[in-house]
Amino acid sequence: MTAKVLFTGKTHNTNGREGGARSSDGFLDIKMKQPHPAAENLFGAAWSACYMGAIEVAASQRQLKLPAGTSVDAEIDLNADEGNYFLSARLNVSVPGVDPVIARELIDAAHTICPYSKATHGHINVATNLV
Repeated sequence: MTAKVLFTGKTHNTNGREGGARSSDGFLDIKMKQPHPAAENLFGAAWSACYMGAIEVAASQRQLKLPAGTSVDAEIDLNADEGNYFLSARLNVSVPGVDPVIARELIDAAHTICPYSKATHGHINVATNLV
């Protein structure tokens, strides 16, 4: 079976005092003077956006409408241990007005839907919190 490519994100990154990242479509164009934790912030923004979409898919599969104010806050940690660098993450999810048991089911289902969650599964420590 051949997968259908739905979208390809293309970015160009340069280093140094005038360093930055720019997407080929111009949507993303930021300066990143070194050193700067932009990679963790960008990863968190991308993952939380994807995860929000996955929660929406999980809700629609259950014929539920997500309330306004549903949000995902991502915290991405860059860690070091004896010269080895690695990431850890927390996804703090708010689903106001939804029964906590149902909200937890949506959060758990989102991990099986979101491509970022699939890519990181088993590779970094991830905590999902219902807040």
